Amino acid sequence: MNFWVEELSLLKEEGLHRELKRLESSQSPRVIIDNQEVIMLASNNYLGLSTRKEIKEEVIQVIEEYGTGSGGSRLTTGNYDLHEELESKLANFKETEAALVFNTGYMANLGVLTTVVGAEDVIICDKLNHASIIDGCRLSKAKLLVYKHGDLERLEMILKRSSKYRKKLIVTDGVFSMDGDLAPLPEIVELAKKYQALVMVDDAHGTGVLGKKGSGIVEYFDLKGKIDIQLGTLSKALGSEGGFVAGSKELIDLLRNKARAFIYSTALAPATIGASLASLNYLQSHPELIKKLWRNIKLLKDGLEDLGYDLLPSNSAIIPIMIGDTEKTMKLSKSLVEEGVLAPGIRPPTVPRGMSRIRVTVMASHSSEDIEEALDIFARAGREVGLIR
Repeated sequence: MNFWVEELSLLKEEGLHRELKRLESSQSPRVIIDNQEVIMLASNNYLGLSTRKEIKEEVIQVIEEYGTGSGGSRLTTGNYDLHEELESKLANFKETEAALVFNTGYMANLGVLTTVVGAEDVIICDKLNHASIIDGCRLSKAKLLVYKHGDLERLEMILKRSSKYRKKLIVTDGVFSMDGDLAPLPEIVELAKKYQALVMVDDAHGTGVLGKKGSGIVEYFDLKGKIDIQLGTLSKALGSEGGFVAGSKELIDLLRNKARAFIYSTALAPATIGASLASLNYLQSHPELIKKLWRNIKLLKDGLEDLGYDLLPSNSAIIPIMIGDTEKTMKLSKSLVEEGVLAPGIRPPTVPRGMSRIRVTVMASHSSEDIEEALDIFARAGREVGLIR
């Protein structure tokens, strides 16, 4: 029996089989997908930094000086002055004592969670946290307790019952990647203080988006010094690649010495680190990018609501259009592409059954004309599928 064929057939029967789309251009407001130009409403390149001319020019200079590969792990031959400069600037950006770069945000979550807690500890986790958090929790050997999304009463109940554990760690996304809403972080911090728990926030979708200077959800809620572990990504708003952890000097030193995801990975290439440095510097000297992003978010959300689409109450660059039915969701996504907009359908197992949606994201680099044309396409496609009048 061919087990792979059987499993693939089941996925296809359930409408859950996926295929890759071939991108033939940069992460720009308009891209080429399978030989067709479409308006990109699916990228996490929120500030448009991956295509900035100034940043690309700096990366070219880094390649000329350092070459292409890093040559080894950070603890052997791959620790460049660029890595240390980036970590220093990330710590300053996040207003922490230190920071450590990982190869991906996924690796950062695995690295932290398998290092800071163990079998004598408990992790208390929001039900809608990213898969990388869930996987890190499972690998950590700590007891894992889950509370309903954003349910502070349930969170407190779990904390009350967790006094027997050596360490209590509350883990939450800052911005939830499928719903676009924010964690109730001030209330979580208060509960953590009351029950002597640590707080870890994955700010992947908040870094570069939230707060006046774009440093993320901690700045947005004015919680400087009150979060024990901050994670971020370099591959979304900062337009590069990699993840990072920011916190106390002791935390970072511990991770540097014990986090297997850090120790046993070849270091990110100098060009990638150079891109992150250039993007971070550019963001800090051009805060108007954040204002432009939020203008575009409002323009697109208002337009979609005016058309009659049902939007979740997000507070980020992620705009979920709720459809519910998986077949209708994928039909709308296909129609949008045919009309000229890339906006993916999100279905189980990424979201629960009956909660399928179109996940729209917007960039600061979109023009008002891009958004107006996209709204026209949403109107036509929505009527064609029978979702709006």
